[in-house]
Amino acid sequence: MMLTPITQRTLSRDLLDVLIRAGLIAVLAVFCFRIFVPFLNLMVWALILAITLYPLQVKLRGPLAGKDGLIATLIILVAFAVILVPTYLLGVAVANSIERAMAVVRGGSFQIPPPAESVAAWPIVGQRVYDFWAQASTDITGLAQRFAPQLKEAGVALLGMVTGLGAGLLVFFFALIVAGIFMAHGEKGYGSAVQIASRISGPENGRQIADLCTATIRAVAQGVVGIAFIQMLLIGIAFIVMGIPGAGLLALAVLLIGIMQLPATLITIPVIVFVIVTEGVSTATIIFSVYVFVAGLADNVLKPLLLGRGVAVPMPVVLIGALGGMVTGGVIGLFIGPVMLAVAYQLFWRWVKEQPEREQWHKQKQP
Repeated sequence: MMLTPITQRTLSRDLLDVLIRAGLIAVLAVFCFRIFVPFLNLMVWALILAITLYPLQVKLRGPLAGKDGLIATLIILVAFAVILVPTYLLGVAVANSIERAMAVVRGGSFQIPPPAESVAAWPIVGQRVYDFWAQASTDITGLAQRFAPQLKEAGVALLGMVTGLGAGLLVFFFALIVAGIFMAHGEKGYGSAVQIASRISGPENGRQIADLCTATIRAVAQGVVGIAFIQMLLIGIAFIVMGIPGAGLLALAVLLIGIMQLPATLITIPVIVFVIVTEGVSTATIIFSVYVFVAGLADNVLKPLLLGRGVAVPMPVVLIGALGGMVTGGVIGLFIGPVMLAVAYQLFWRWVKEQPEREQWHKQKQP
């Protein structure tokens, strides 16, 4: 079929119009993204917090029916109190510890006890540890001068980490406020999410994908943050009872490495070694060591129970998404990774199962 010149010009003009419109939409999308990108982390955190805390708002609707704004405000105020009080106490404890350490150093009374002879008998690293420990107990000033560049780099890195932690905490507080606004309009937000998912993946998949994303975020919040918090309590109580120096800071470190999906044994094993070296082998130290070591491995039992709970995908998919997301996107990736992988998993298997169903339907239609 030959096209007339008029038809060819019409098609060319229509194609040019489509390209111009697509280019204008792309330019608009780029400008909108550049304007929105400074608030991207804040909004993502707010969305994650809103989805995680929204079931609590639903439960409180009984006594406070029709007051979603008030319920969301109360939840956010309680969340602020739960976060601010331990943060303040931790900050005061750290400041007091630093002040005492500086006073001890200035007074010249800081001394490291000499190592026991049994330390030199440790396999592989025993002699090196013994020599280093012995020098530290007799000439701490010379040892500090020897490692001055490394200590300076470590101090700068620690200062940067503290600054980043403070900035992250500030963003988290603002995200809590925005999350309260999201929760106050939770029903409308859920309806909008279903509409967006339906527009992208089709009306038959929209609600299922929205529910899957919601369930995955909540499962990760329970299975990652919740497990890390449980481990912090189990191990922190043991540290406090045993009188470990800096027990609060060590418990906070357990929480942070748990959220980062690292094993708690990175903290518990050095503490166990420290207790045995300083306190010796006794019934109390053996019980403490066994308890702390088992508590450090508790996440291996709790993760299969909590991480995939309520999610219509296998637990390994959620776990792989959490680990991969953490590596590529940090703490936010911990939530985004499982969501993306779970949605892709569901769509892939829906596509796999859809083709045989269509073929069977066509066979039934044939005479």
